Formats: sequence, C-alpha cells, structure tokens
Amino acid sequence: MDNILAPLQDAFEGQIDFHGQRLAELLSTVLLIISGALSFLIGYIYKDIHLTLWTGLGGTLFTALVVVPPWPIYNRNPEVWFGGKAKVGGVGVVVDGVKVA
Repeated sequence: MDNILAPLQDAFEGQIDFHGQRLAELLSTVLLIISGALSFLIGYIYKDIHLTLWTGLGGTLFTALVVVPPWPIYNRNPEVWFGGKAKVGGVGVVVDGVKVA
C-alpha cells in the first residue's frame, strides 16, 4: 500500500527548492502585471468593466495554475540536507569539543 501512496504523497506535498521559489515568485509577479495591464487595455478599448474584470480574473486563474502546483521545474536544484548519522570527511561532527554524530 505504501508503494501506491508514495507517489501521490510526493505529488501533494508540494516540495520545491529555493531556486524554484524564486522562479515561482518572479513568474507570479510578471504574469499578474501582464494580466492587469492587458485587462486594463481591453477594458479601455471596449469600454466594458465586465470584460475588464473577467480578463483580470482569467489572468489571475492562469497565474495560479502556473505557480501554485509543484511542477517539476520548481524542484530542479534540491538541497542536500545534513543527516544525523552522516559524517563530514570521515570525521563525526564536533560541537564545542563534543562529538555529536
């Protein structure tokens, strides 16, 4: 059962790395600015506030679709975390003269 649930759990955990967070923030900012400018121009040209709001809503939903799911592009540079039993250079970790690991 764990073999079946593991891929689903990985998909829903939403793990992204620090570079992926930066990319997601940049994409959300750029896409929302473009969406706002485009909806303003469309509303100004057609003189229709409803069209402006629907265009802005569509751009916001598109931005959410691009940024919110943990796409694989956001996890290209995962961090290697130091485990408790890992050794650095064959020597245990020493903190204040006391060997920790």
